[in-house]
Amino acid sequence: MYIKKRYRLATIALSAALALGSVTPVWADSSPSAITTTLGKVSITGSSYFELKQIHVLPDQSGKLATFTITIHNEGSSELQFIDYWVRLKSKSGNQFSARLLPADKDKNRVAPGSTTDLTFYATVNTSTNLQDLVVQFIKWDFSQSNFERVLGEVAVPDTYTDVTPSDGAAVISVNGTNVKAAIKKFVSNKNEKYHVPTVYVTLENAGNHTVTIPSYLFSIRTKEGLLYPLEAKGLKDLKINPKESKEIQLSGSIPVAVSPDEWQLAVAETIPDLKLNVSVANFQLPAVTQQEGGSVGKEYSFTSKSGVYTTQLNGLHRLPWEDQDLLTADLTLSNKGEESLPIPKLSGYFLLDGAVKIDAKLIQTAKVIGLGAGASVNLQIAGKVPYTYEFSQIKLVLQENDGETPPTGTGTGTSSTAATDVLEFSTQAELQAIPFIGMGQSYTSNDIGRKAKYVVRSVSTYEDKTNIMYSAMVEATNLEKRFTNVSKFVANFRTSDGTVFPATVAEVKNKISPTGKALLNVWASVPKGYTTANMNLLLGEAVTEGKLSEGEKAVADSYVNPVSYWLPDEKTNVATTLKNVELFPYTITIDKIGTSIEDKVFTIKFNYELTKEKLTEINTEGHNLLLVFEDGGGIKRFEKKFDFKDFDVINGDSTADEDTKMRLGKRENFKITNPDPGLIYNTKFLQKYTLSIYDEFQGQRKLLASQKADWFITTD
Repeated sequence: MYIKKRYRLATIALSAALALGSVTPVWADSSPSAITTTLGKVSITGSSYFELKQIHVLPDQSGKLATFTITIHNEGSSELQFIDYWVRLKSKSGNQFSARLLPADKDKNRVAPGSTTDLTFYATVNTSTNLQDLVVQFIKWDFSQSNFERVLGEVAVPDTYTDVTPSDGAAVISVNGTNVKAAIKKFVSNKNEKYHVPTVYVTLENAGNHTVTIPSYLFSIRTKEGLLYPLEAKGLKDLKINPKESKEIQLSGSIPVAVSPDEWQLAVAETIPDLKLNVSVANFQLPAVTQQEGGSVGKEYSFTSKSGVYTTQLNGLHRLPWEDQDLLTADLTLSNKGEESLPIPKLSGYFLLDGAVKIDAKLIQTAKVIGLGAGASVNLQIAGKVPYTYEFSQIKLVLQENDGETPPTGTGTGTSSTAATDVLEFSTQAELQAIPFIGMGQSYTSNDIGRKAKYVVRSVSTYEDKTNIMYSAMVEATNLEKRFTNVSKFVANFRTSDGTVFPATVAEVKNKISPTGKALLNVWASVPKGYTTANMNLLLGEAVTEGKLSEGEKAVADSYVNPVSYWLPDEKTNVATTLKNVELFPYTITIDKIGTSIEDKVFTIKFNYELTKEKLTEINTEGHNLLLVFEDGGGIKRFEKKFDFKDFDVINGDSTADEDTKMRLGKRENFKITNPDPGLIYNTKFLQKYTLSIYDEFQGQRKLLASQKADWFITTD
């Protein structure tokens, strides 16, 4: 009965106070707030007291918004009811501001004995009001007083007080009653032509005993002029932190370059949806900018973008032949050392020669990936062109991030622009790295995701005619992927020991290669007759078209990356004396049971053959022929017969009834080649042993592989 009467009287007193316009209370749950050194205490009764823990002033659309948090300490033996008390905000000059509780605090009316309760208030203040102008007054409703209130005390904000946490300090934020320590770990800021691109790393540590979920705070850069530029938070959504655990979040944004970068602060606020207000949670003085590292070849360096922290290593700088120019290429590894996946950033770059000559370059991503998982890496290439006669002593690679369509945050203009931000530099005065050499018979493995393959040079061949030499290398590619894939397109050059370069052509394999399957790439170049091919090496690089790896039949390479040189094996020049197991890789042919006859003025040579092919091997046989040459020892009879490689892959089986005049895979008996020669019958007494030879013919030029001598009109073994 007594409690109900007391509550009714208190309600009447509050209504009267509201009518006088002195206070507008709203009860709620405290929002997270920054806890700093206690600003002051006011006694309630006995050992219980009010404590002003923190106070902020934040620019608002209607002026400035002040927020402050008080803690009620009930050290007594009975429950303390806040309905009997209130607080008022005023200025030292006497202006009063209506203080309201945040909506989330409406149920915090009672404080149990031996406990504490935080309450956060907000009030709109004049635009000319500063933090040090404010005074928080504590009152108790007292019906014996003419205005129904008695002032318990007040706390004035000292002139030396600041609500900004030093750059090397930590603020303690209360999240649903659990203390979370917040500190600035690192501050990085890049700049392009139009914007500063700041990135702030904040560490949050749960200092309490319960797991907390961090609210969706609003983060902003506040300049010394008081301008606010919002930052995007990465890693904050649904962020849970266990007791004694630390988590890091990353904040990034863009600020016009016209804004001075001096004395920037990080402002943390929370949105109160019911009030459509942002209330201040904490402020931090930003430390000095952490300079992005950069330097030499072979070492890892980190750079920061809006998406996250990336680690980059420059593996090598190369100068490569390209027609009447040279290519400058940089081989980079981009890694994600963090625990969360990152997108592939939009990177570009340029070379700076001797600090003066800028060479525009294109970035090429060779792996088929769209993101970097935790601990993952991807290989990148940057390529530009210089005259092959140009000499330089120093080279610098400047790596940039392209912002794309970047909104000018905070300007309110609604326009957009494209800009590139320097994120890392690599410099060297040393010689460019030598192109990796692969020893004879050894293989090179490409580990780019989606294109893993092993490459080895199987053999070399020299094809001749009267004026030129066609020098050829057969490169075997093995698919190391678990799916069918296309063979990468290559740019090839043969190089001599004195640096002479012969651009080469690659016969591309158009069919996809099965897992563990192989493809044979025929690489050839025309060399003047008499020019030695000894100590020649094969330079191979992955073809690039308009900044991307070349794909499709119509793609024309404009550069190449990932160069590798192969020491070439010695050419097999021995000529077999039988026609058994003659290699025309990937084919092998055996010809036996050879016999000759002359009947009805027609010369016939008849034989058995077996033509086989290495399994799971694809090859482009265009321009290749198996050439049979028949020559009589006395010079009376000679003829040639060509069999196109492209006709081989139709299997005849063991049938002898097939009178097809083309050679096919499989076995064939009594295969006949006929040649009309009316006068040959009259010269039989002059016929001597004949020779049947197998040539590998390519592009009209030929190489002798095997020759077998036999007697006329007698069938060989």
